[in-house]
Amino acid sequence: MTAVTSPLRRLGWTLTDGLTLVGRELGRLRQEPGQIVAALVFPVIMVVLFGYVFGSAIQVPDGGDYREYLMPGLFTMVTFIAWSGVMTRMAGDAARGVMDRFRSMPMARLAVPFGQTGADLLIGLLMLAVMVGAGLLVGWQPHRGLIPTAQAFVLIVVLRYALSWVGVYVGLAVRNDQVADALVPLGLPFTMLSNAFVPTGGMPGWLRFLADWNPVSALTAALRDLFGNPGAPSGAVAWPLAHPVTAVLLWSAALLVIFVPLSFRAYLRGGR
Repeated sequence: MTAVTSPLRRLGWTLTDGLTLVGRELGRLRQEPGQIVAALVFPVIMVVLFGYVFGSAIQVPDGGDYREYLMPGLFTMVTFIAWSGVMTRMAGDAARGVMDRFRSMPMARLAVPFGQTGADLLIGLLMLAVMVGAGLLVGWQPHRGLIPTAQAFVLIVVLRYALSWVGVYVGLAVRNDQVADALVPLGLPFTMLSNAFVPTGGMPGWLRFLADWNPVSALTAALRDLFGNPGAPSGAVAWPLAHPVTAVLLWSAALLVIFVPLSFRAYLRGGR
């Protein structure tokens, strides 16, 4: 009986301590309202900037409204910047010795990474809600009904959670908030080299290959298909674009399998 209950108790302690750390992260944001405002304003700025500034110059494949073509790409962009926020918070806590104090406390060892990723997931849901509202205001809407729309949002949440573990590991590895801040812009080319904002058909062959196999393109294609927005792939395309939902799930599973153990190891070893 003890052998059965002991793992269950450890799991309960881990969840309890993890939820405590989720509350810590959310409380820290309440003390810094500027971060909350910036996080909520950013999606709105992206919708207005790309939708109205770039929209007048870009033609959507097979016609259609550019803002409807754009919104799945913006959902994806916000999803893929999740790792950077977690990375900077983890690196800042490591640099200030907070992680060392956590390791010395009588708490579940797995709680700290779980708390960070859980807090980021809640923040991401709030940002997603704001972006959905902004999209609806500029004319975007899903067209395929409730179930495909729900599936699209589940894909966003799953991949964002997987990416947050990348941020946990990198933050623990660099252990320096200034280095972490310098790494944030490196994610921009990765996001732009995709079908999120422009069709990939006009790219050179080698560049189109990279864009088509980019997980950003897979999530964007999946969202366009599930929302019924223009730009869904058709004809002879790369495998991730022909099976975008499967590709997103495989990318998410691969990231979790790789970075969850790496994150735990980095945390237990103090990032060394």
